[in-house]
Amino acid sequence: MTDSSTSHPTLLSIVAPFYNEQDNVAQFFERIYALVDQKNPKYIIELIAVNDGSSDATLPTLIEMSDRYPRVCVIDLSRNFGKEAALSAGLNHVNGQIVVTIDTDLQHPPEKILEMIRLWEDGYEVILAKRSSRDTDHFIQRSSANAFYRLHNIISDIEIPADVGDFRMMDISVVTELNRLQESRRFMKGLFAWVGFKTITIEYEVEPRLSGKSSFNTWQLWNFALEGITSFSSAPLRVWSYIGALISGFSFTYAIYLIIKTLMYGSDAPGFASIMVTVLFIGGVQLIGIGVLGEYIGRTYNEVKNRPVYIVRRLYRSND
Repeated sequence: MTDSSTSHPTLLSIVAPFYNEQDNVAQFFERIYALVDQKNPKYIIELIAVNDGSSDATLPTLIEMSDRYPRVCVIDLSRNFGKEAALSAGLNHVNGQIVVTIDTDLQHPPEKILEMIRLWEDGYEVILAKRSSRDTDHFIQRSSANAFYRLHNIISDIEIPADVGDFRMMDISVVTELNRLQESRRFMKGLFAWVGFKTITIEYEVEPRLSGKSSFNTWQLWNFALEGITSFSSAPLRVWSYIGALISGFSFTYAIYLIIKTLMYGSDAPGFASIMVTVLFIGGVQLIGIGVLGEYIGRTYNEVKNRPVYIVRRLYRSND
C-alpha cells in the first residue's frame, strides 16, 4: 500500500491506553521507538498515549516521555472511562496512514508490528494478532473465554475471531469508518469485526506481564461478555418468545390431560408442593425474561441520552 517512489516516510500511529501502568511506561516507549530507524526511517512513529484516569504516577511519567520522544500525544481523560472509551479517544486523534492498537503491559510484543507492516504493504487493510495459546490464563478464564466466543458467534451475525484482542493494525480507511460509529456503549471487538475490510491473522506468544496486575477481574469480564452479546445480537430477546411458547404448549397439554383424567376418574385433591414448584418455576422464567429485556432497554436508555463516550481534560504533545 506504500509508494516506494516517494521520499516521504509513512506515519505509523500507535494507540495505547494506560491505566495505572507507571512502572511499564518507560520500557514500553523504549520498545516501541526501537522498532524503526529514526535516522533514516521508511516509517516514523506517532504514539497516542491515553491516560484513562490513572490514580498513580502514570500521567507525569507519560508527560516526561513526551519530552523525551518525538511525536507523542498524551490524552488525559477526566476520569476512568474504561478501555473501550480510551481506545476510542486514541483512534479519534490519530494522524497516521496506518494505526496499531496495543496493550501497555507488554504482553503484546511490539516487535510483531514489523510483521504487520509487511502484510499491510502486501495490501491487507486489517492485520489481527491472535494469541497462540491461553496458557497464561487460569482454567476458569480459558473456559469462559472459549464459551463466550462460541456462544457469541452462534447467536450473532458478526463473527468475532477467537483469542484475538485489541492488538491489531488497521489502515486509516478502517479507522475512519470506526470513528463514524457513534454508539456510547462500545464493544470494540465487535466494532472492529463489524466494519470488515481485507483481513489477515498472525499469531503471537503472550509475554509475561512486566509489572503490576490486570485491572480486569472475573466479574468485570462477565459484564464485558454480556456487553458483547447484547451489542451485536437480539437472540437473547427472541429466545424468550420460544421459551414462552414451549411453556404455554406444555401447560395446554397438561390442562387437556387433567380434563380427560377428571372426566374419566374424578378429581384428586391438588398437591401443595406441585403447585409451589410450578408457580416458582414460572415466576423464575418470567424474572429472567424481564432481566434480559431490561438489559436491552438499559442500552437504549444510555444511547438516547447521547452522552459523550469520554471527556478529555487536557492534551500534551511533544515539541517536534
